[in-house]
Amino acid sequence: MRYLLISDIHANLAAFESVLEDAKGLYDKVWCLGDMVGYGPDPNECVELLLTLDHLCIAGNHDWAVLGKLDIDDFNPDARFASLWTREQLTDKVRDYLDNLPIALVEEKLYTLVHGSPRHPIWEYILSPTIAQPNFKQFNTPYCFVGHTHSPVIFQEALQANAMCEPLAADFNNGPMRLGERRLIINPGSVGQPRDGDARAAYGILDIDARSFEYRRTSYPVSVTQEKMKAYDFPARLWNRLAFGW
Repeated sequence: MRYLLISDIHANLAAFESVLEDAKGLYDKVWCLGDMVGYGPDPNECVELLLTLDHLCIAGNHDWAVLGKLDIDDFNPDARFASLWTREQLTDKVRDYLDNLPIALVEEKLYTLVHGSPRHPIWEYILSPTIAQPNFKQFNTPYCFVGHTHSPVIFQEALQANAMCEPLAADFNNGPMRLGERRLIINPGSVGQPRDGDARAAYGILDIDARSFEYRRTSYPVSVTQEKMKAYDFPARLWNRLAFGW
């Protein structure tokens, strides 16, 4: 069984479609780590596309924000604009779908799925070993998949008790890596709004039988998304950043 790991699509339909095309034939089911909406111009279209796939999905902070489940006063002005705009666009079907997403799942008895972190599934950013370290105590499976930061990375639990976990850089389009015995927190990166200096859409392929994970990246027509955002008078920073991956 192979799973397509995606996260932080953020209503970027062109990026989502490009990932599905690039991953064609490589997966059997989709695991989505949240933030289907927010920032981008195609919230309904992205959710509707996901609904055509055999999938499961968990809630992200932007999914909650557009539903009013999260205080958007904590968002920066651009994110707040996008959340308020998205609220006005959502169909009843998409709104109900987002409203019923779980905040965490355990799949195949081996994989914990959360958006932010095991400790705080909706909001906490795992950006460094010091944040990753205490989170290893918050899940019981060998592996945990997270999103939220828009930056692909792996944190590997240390061999010695109380030693700091190790960050491992993502190696894209270079084949699968074997998942060993050491516990891991894995972030596949963002489909719709990468923030690691690479504008290409990021995703992963998990092979249950081979017990491997592959980081993948694919280009998408950034200008298509940018032109839609301009047409809706999105703040310039939101559409400019897509071309640079930040």
